[in-house]
Amino acid sequence: MKIRIFIAAISLIAVPVFTLAAAESNRTPVQLQKRIDSIFVIASSGELKYRDKVDPAIESLAKLGAKAAPPLIDKFTTKSARERLTIIKILKKIGSPALPDLIDALSRPEWLVVKRVCWTLGDISDVAAVSSLIGVVGHDNWQVREYSIRALGKIGDLQAVAAVINSFKDPVGQVRKAAVVSAGQLNSAETISYLIQILGDAYYGARLSAVEALLTKDTTLLLAQLKETLKSASGLKAKLAMKVLGQIGNDEAMDILSEQLNSGNRQKVVDAAIAIVSADPKNICGYHESIFEKVKGRLDLLKIKSVRASAGDGTHSAN
Repeated sequence: MKIRIFIAAISLIAVPVFTLAAAESNRTPVQLQKRIDSIFVIASSGELKYRDKVDPAIESLAKLGAKAAPPLIDKFTTKSARERLTIIKILKKIGSPALPDLIDALSRPEWLVVKRVCWTLGDISDVAAVSSLIGVVGHDNWQVREYSIRALGKIGDLQAVAAVINSFKDPVGQVRKAAVVSAGQLNSAETISYLIQILGDAYYGARLSAVEALLTKDTTLLLAQLKETLKSASGLKAKLAMKVLGQIGNDEAMDILSEQLNSGNRQKVVDAAIAIVSADPKNICGYHESIFEKVKGRLDLLKIKSVRASAGDGTHSAN
């Protein structure tokens, strides 16, 4: 008896769902557009009265599938951040079925739409979009270039390696930063040498992101290239290369940093010392005595003490 009641209840719930799906499939394009517009008002609303209806409205639009994509893409011209994020969220839920319309939209004249389409394709992360995204990495608008490169990194397909590396030369710093981040997301040893070179980049966002990106790479290959780089590198490039070594912190990295303590170059000695005490504040490796034999400048010693303290040991004397 209970089973029959349960089945009957489920049937009563299911009927409206199937009826709704059938009704949507029978709508004309104009009717569908009006339906999507009316639901989207709720889906993207920040009003308190719609608070409990937002998620169901988003799900309702997502269930329409690919046919909802063109009207939603048209809405990418919006100036509202809430509407923009709602569109991306719905298209991401639709997923791969939305790809044909999203890829077509990459050729639209409005750069803002193309930028947001790139963003969406990155969130969907379907490899089928890679070649089309590569096609816009040379776009006239730098924000489109930035977001297409970001998307390629999120997708992570190795077809994108050449395009990402080429974007390291972009004249806009934020595009170079996007390329660096994407290079860190791509499982390619080919990117290591380019990431090392950008440690000396004029844009701080690019060079600091390169530090993080390098730490995702094969340690053995990375250490070999950093050691070779430090033979001739100077300035920011050398400083950040040593920071990478300090963050790796294994025996080989510490040995390379120890070599820099004996370089005779004051700045390299200080940078190597900072990297060493950051990696080994308790002097487990025994390099601190050598540091304080070689570093005599009062300000340099204060820097080293400060780094060591923040790394976890501020009690050891540097005298």
